[in-house]
Order: sequence, then C-alpha cells, then structure tokens
Amino acid sequence: MKKTNEQVWAIVEELKKCYPDSLCSLNYEKDYELLFSVRLAAQCTDERVNKVTPALFERFPTLQDLAEADISEVEEYIHSTGFFRAKARDIVLASQMLLREYGGKVPSNMDDLLRLPGVGRKTANLILGDVYHTPGVVVADTHCIRITGLLGLTDGTKDPAKVEKQLRAVLPPEESNDFCHRMVLHGRAVCVARRPQCQCCTLRPWCDHFTKIEE
Repeated sequence: MKKTNEQVWAIVEELKKCYPDSLCSLNYEKDYELLFSVRLAAQCTDERVNKVTPALFERFPTLQDLAEADISEVEEYIHSTGFFRAKARDIVLASQMLLREYGGKVPSNMDDLLRLPGVGRKTANLILGDVYHTPGVVVADTHCIRITGLLGLTDGTKDPAKVEKQLRAVLPPEESNDFCHRMVLHGRAVCVARRPQCQCCTLRPWCDHFTKIEE
C-alpha cells in the first residue's frame, strides 16, 4: 500500500529520534578521500575500509601523490578490501583525472562524477549529499534497498536505480541524504538482514513487512 506524505514524514522523524547523528560511517578528512573510501567499500565493510585508509593516505598524503603512485604499491595497502587490483587502478586513474580535468577538485555534479573511474551512482550521490549537501540525493546501498522495501516506501525492487527513483519521489528532498545514512544505521542496529528485530523496532507502525507477519 502506497505511503501517505504523513506516513513518510513519520518514518523520517522517528529515524531522527533514533539516530540524531546521521553521519557517514567512513572516516575521511579530504573530499577525494571520501570518494576513494567509498570505492574501497564496494563488497567490503566500512569498518575494514577505515582500518586500511589511514596507512594509505599517510603513504600518499596528496592527490598528486596518488596520481603518481605505482598501482601495485596501492594494491598492497588495500589488499584486504577485496577486488584490490581494480580498486587500486581506479584510485590512481581517478586521481590523475581529477588533477588533469577538474583542477584537483571532486566534481559537484552527477555527470562529471560518473566520468571518474570506479564511480557509479551510489558513490556520486554520496559525494553530492555529504560533500556538497545537494537536496534530493538518494544513496541506494544494500541496507537502504532492503529496508525501504520492507517498509513499503518502494515496491521491493532490488534495482538500485529504481529504488533511487522511487525514493526521490516520496522523500522530502532536504531529508533524503540523512535518511539514507540512517537506513544504514538502522540496518546494522535493528533491521538486521538475517535476524530483523521487529519486536523492538520503532518503525513498526508504518512497516508493511511487520503488518504482514502480524496478520
């Protein structure tokens, strides 16, 4: 059943109460560090990425250093994140492109972000939301896709592009980026994939999944 605007706002407000600090769980100091941390987080936990990046960015402290890095050496630093060869190549090539075409700055629009090696819509949206505070961005990660489907905010599709489109249509633009961060936090704390804690979830009043299991 399609959610009303009031129900959507109720979910947004309840999440705010539960997770007032809607921060990205990846640690970074510079914009490009977030860009590369998100790339490393593909098929890897944020916790693991946060263990790897301090040494990586200490060894290559500037974008210029990363652009000039030997890809095989970058591989050594990020090996434990998986798919390290592709990730290392993307980091070095993206660093070169940022310097060559964007004056060393991470682009502030979707089209230019998507030109960077290794950057898809999820990464681009996260940069637009966290770095540039662009209204209406939706970061459709696995937690967001799964939980919004259970709630009934989307039709249950697992396609990130479709989830992004459907959430853009229902979420208040000024809340959407923080909402997605809170989905991640909720997915780790309560609505865990293999063992959702439905009985202690404060989103129960608006959750289609909970309604079905109670019937």
